[in-house]
Amino acid sequence: IMRRDEKFRVVVPAAGAGRRMAAGVPKQYLDIGGKPVLEHTIDALLSCRYVTSVVVAIAADDERWPRILARYAGRPVETVTGGTERCHSVLNGLDYLAETANDDDWVLVHDAVRPCVRTDDIEALIEALGDDAVGGLLGVPVADTMKQVNAEGMVERTVLRDGLWHALTPQMFRLGLLREALLQTLTDGMLVTDEAAAMEFAGHRPRMVQGHKDNIKITLPADLALAEFHLQSRSAG
Repeated sequence: IMRRDEKFRVVVPAAGAGRRMAAGVPKQYLDIGGKPVLEHTIDALLSCRYVTSVVVAIAADDERWPRILARYAGRPVETVTGGTERCHSVLNGLDYLAETANDDDWVLVHDAVRPCVRTDDIEALIEALGDDAVGGLLGVPVADTMKQVNAEGMVERTVLRDGLWHALTPQMFRLGLLREALLQTLTDGMLVTDEAAAMEFAGHRPRMVQGHKDNIKITLPADLALAEFHLQSRSAG
């Protein structure tokens, strides 16, 4: 059961250079409907009644961020310096939070380039995991037929999709456990692509909470138009 005074802080790794986009602009700063992707993402997080603060991990030489941060004056948006990979940025955010938060406080980690996350999905995640010992993540069951392919592009086998899920964010874990797990993966020379993987390597079993598949990650130019469609159709609805 959630305590009434419980705090839910969010870390948003946003130090990426967006190499796959070839737009000359990092993905989190591309425009959707007159607003950068990152701003849509922060707005979505702040719209959740449980979220108490958002810590954004930004590249040290980022010149675009101060303009966005200025729009959140007086609101609980804070900045830390990001690292070379996502996991380093997340860890910097956790280190920053650890100065004032307790080890058993909840932290959500959300991709900067998932601007379409629904407020009710964030709330559903928090409510589902409030009394969980470990935590978990949003996801959607795989609907397509999955194929395993070799280096030459030949299909080797069809993978049964029963029990297969697409991992989404936010992912929500206890601050101390997640920090420990990420540090351990880095010590072991592993660069995990999501927080749940770090927790799995540490021997924990994150819980999967079903979200919506319109919580897309912007990685290619076509994703921008799709994200704009989702956000527009929601504001119209």
